[in-house]
Amino acid sequence: MRILIAEDEVQLAEGLKYLLEKSRFSVDIVHDGIAALDYFRQSEYDAVVLDTMMPGVNGIKVLETIRAERSGIPVMMLTAKAEIEERVAGLEAGADDCLPKPFSTREFIARVRALVRRNGNYTDSILSFGNIRLDCNRFELSSGIESVRLNNKEYQLTELFLRHPHYVFSSGHIMDKVWGQESEAGVDVVWTYIGYIRKKLRSLGADIEIKTFRGAGYSLEEAKC
Repeated sequence: MRILIAEDEVQLAEGLKYLLEKSRFSVDIVHDGIAALDYFRQSEYDAVVLDTMMPGVNGIKVLETIRAERSGIPVMMLTAKAEIEERVAGLEAGADDCLPKPFSTREFIARVRALVRRNGNYTDSILSFGNIRLDCNRFELSSGIESVRLNNKEYQLTELFLRHPHYVFSSGHIMDKVWGQESEAGVDVVWTYIGYIRKKLRSLGADIEIKTFRGAGYSLEEAKC
């Protein structure tokens, strides 16, 4: 799942990104409303977290623009605790949830998870293809009684392939979906992590594999006997 966070407090935004990435989300952060709209229009997200008060364009205006463009993406507003008017304005503008600051990290993660479940693209927490299953709550890949635990990027990449078997993803698309627009990693990191996943699939005796389509990208397919 991919989240866009628009928060002008840089330290808070970095902290929220760290928390979400520990929970296996892919996260982009921006610090003003104009950048938030630019990122929203250029990429696909499963949910958006907006601070109400930001330079350039405030969070309410960003939300109104998102809704005016007929997007039903789930949106959570971060508001000042004492400002009931901010919460009311956010809800009236089309927010799905409002979280007053300060808030607990556990509550923030729980609310984001609930937010993502409202997305029409949300599917079950157990993904399967062939004889392989991915537990999206435990971040484990398994086949029969054997299982392996995945790290953050391994999980996000595996989830992407399992949600879209037979779809050919270019390296650039994978970089955008898993590493995000601000990543300083080179595109060769995609090949490296696909290598990690291939090794784990082989260790599980998988009857599926990630195939390379020269000049096009990678796709999850049934393995040939």
